[in-house]
Amino acid sequence: MADPTRDTKPPTTELQNHSENSTLLPPLYCDDDDASIYFIHTVIPVCIYIISALGIPLNLLVLLVFLLHKKACTATEIYLSNMAAADLFLVLFLPFWGIYVSNGYSWTFGGPMCKIVGSLISLNYNCSVYFLILVCVDRFLALAHPLSQYKLRRRKYAKMSCVVVWCFGLLLNIPALVCRNAVEFKPDNKTDHHIKEYTCRMTCSSEVNQAKDIVQTVVAFIIPLLIISFCTVRILRALRERPTTCMEDQKTERKVTFLVLAVLLAFLICWLPFQVQKIVRLAIEFKLIGESCKLAKLSEVCLHIFLYLGFFNSDLNPVLYVIVGKNFRMKMWEVLRGSRKKSSGHSASSTTSSSFLSLRKIEVNVNGVE
Repeated sequence: MADPTRDTKPPTTELQNHSENSTLLPPLYCDDDDASIYFIHTVIPVCIYIISALGIPLNLLVLLVFLLHKKACTATEIYLSNMAAADLFLVLFLPFWGIYVSNGYSWTFGGPMCKIVGSLISLNYNCSVYFLILVCVDRFLALAHPLSQYKLRRRKYAKMSCVVVWCFGLLLNIPALVCRNAVEFKPDNKTDHHIKEYTCRMTCSSEVNQAKDIVQTVVAFIIPLLIISFCTVRILRALRERPTTCMEDQKTERKVTFLVLAVLLAFLICWLPFQVQKIVRLAIEFKLIGESCKLAKLSEVCLHIFLYLGFFNSDLNPVLYVIVGKNFRMKMWEVLRGSRKKSSGHSASSTTSSSFLSLRKIEVNVNGVE
């Protein structure tokens, strides 16, 4: 994915006085109007905090259900739990970005956190899209090749695939990790120039940023979209050709497949607008589309709206697991019932122990009196 935070605007026009080769400003910089400034610095942070407040407990619930359930996770559940982990990383660090935006893009958390937060935000999408590919391939094998799929769908291979995805996501994030830095600036509205403020920006050359965006758009959007589309078509065809009255195992496969299709649809609805907007933005940068200040403002606002719509996908996935995923609901209730039994058993044991100790004390006291 193109780095989602590369094009956010610095908090002051003083950066415009840098040399023409400065890469601190977005390529389509022009003066903001009050409405767009209010929207970006006021409305967007509220959306970020809501996404985090909902996403943290929801994704923790998903991970706990998969980890604590007595039955071992299937290959599909291993992929979905890793998606939940990627979503959890995102929502845990999003509040830092919300504070940054609400402060007028003034970064107060230091240089290392600038790199970490910006990189983890990008890592979420890069890993999630490939976990989604693994889920789609898993469903394709389960439905289209049911006789030859068991070896390929072993838990061992699923875990190895997840490790590869995490490593690949980190590899795609190296440019963001290297180029993102906390850069000092002098705010126009501050009279005390001894106060240092920083903005968290991509500081590589525009050529490097554009090359990175092109590579990530191809590798983390176009290629995954083609693979997912192929698998989805084959999955739908297999579902249509299968009889509705079938064995219990096949019914379970259908239920899991419907959950996967719901997760896939939610992912596309949430992330496709942002990816299309990034392609439009690249087209403007390469002057394939005419450039104007009005278009720049519209592009900037759409970029924010579509980006945080994409982040909302991290909240939507756990909700879909509960609403659409019947197997997940059953596991969730079994985990909750199991924890209640343990707590009630511990309480009963404590009560019995305390009662026994009380009886022993009474017996000792009586014997002492005698």
